[in-house]
Amino acid sequence: MTFRIAPSILSADFARLGEEVRNVLAAGADVVHFDVMDNHYVPNLTVGPMVCEAVRPHAVKDGRPAPIDVHLMVRPVDRIVPDFAKAGADIISFHPEASDHVDRTLGLIRECGCKAGLVLNPATPLHHLDHVMDRLDLILIMSVNPGYGGQKFIAQALAKLRAVRERIDAHRAGGGQEIWLEVDGGVKVDNIRAIGAAGADTFVAGSAIFGPGDYAAKIAAMRAELAAV
Repeated sequence: MTFRIAPSILSADFARLGEEVRNVLAAGADVVHFDVMDNHYVPNLTVGPMVCEAVRPHAVKDGRPAPIDVHLMVRPVDRIVPDFAKAGADIISFHPEASDHVDRTLGLIRECGCKAGLVLNPATPLHHLDHVMDRLDLILIMSVNPGYGGQKFIAQALAKLRAVRERIDAHRAGGGQEIWLEVDGGVKVDNIRAIGAAGADTFVAGSAIFGPGDYAAKIAAMRAELAAV
């Protein structure tokens, strides 16, 4: 399995955001995770398409554009999708509770030229995946309740990851497309091995990477744990 580290810029220094993005990718990250909150669907307000557009030129790894993974915690969601696609998003994911027509929103994201993802909160049931697996490029399991960084990992997310991994593997065995299984919330060096063993392949980490200390050393420590999965 290919493991991807996706630092969340929610925990970065916003006074020097472009530099932070460059540094974390140079330190070994694979994906830039972009958290969008609207103070309606979740109790916080973060950033919009203009910031994504400003970050896009800085999201480069080994001379090529690195994926920008936009997680929309907004309601309604359809209105803002084209704006983020135009701003340079590569992946756009959203919560089923934020869309009146989940299949239509997934189709809109793909029509805008982006990969499409569905996000499941700790209490969101898996049946939302039942009829849309063929339209998904990513499934994001929230291991905290969305809205704030720095929260503690909810252990029940491990069982949810295992159940979704079974669904993805069955879909692939039936000839379906590749689907990333991402996890977001409380991911740290001391639990990333267990999270990977549960089936995740893409790991969002904010406060565990950004802030004081060497980014490369933190990411290397995470990869060393994942190598033992």
